[in-house]
Amino acid sequence: MSSLLVIRIRGSASAPWNIQEVLKMLRLENQYNAIVFPKDESIIGSLRKVQSYVTWGELNMDGAKALLYRMETYRGKLDEKILRESLNISLEEFTKNMVEGKIKLSDIDVLKLPIRLHPPRKGFKGKINAFLGSGGELGYRGEAINELVRRMV
Repeated sequence: MSSLLVIRIRGSASAPWNIQEVLKMLRLENQYNAIVFPKDESIIGSLRKVQSYVTWGELNMDGAKALLYRMETYRGKLDEKILRESLNISLEEFTKNMVEGKIKLSDIDVLKLPIRLHPPRKGFKGKINAFLGSGGELGYRGEAINELVRRMV
């Protein structure tokens, strides 16, 4: 089983209340917030409902290592020492388990979720109110999510 990285691209102005509720359940209340979920049919169904506000794809090791740079705990940045104390695993094991979907980030009490990202450096390649197939940035993007997260870290 793999993991899905979800990034909120659009804000909530004039969004219907039911879309805002689903985004709140996914912990994506603000623009440029990101979260990692294990790949599951219920998550994919929720993502399809809010696909006009988010982009998502499969996380790989390069994207996960870039994402670790922005992960925070309540004591500061996520590092080897904090992972040893709370989960008793190394940073490499944590990254590998996160990519494989064995760890749910919401189950780790030390982490501050969602992960806050910057807008992408050199901007978006398309419009933020159109889907990927029609020259936009929204919706499912597969492995290309890792390139986007490297630009947003």
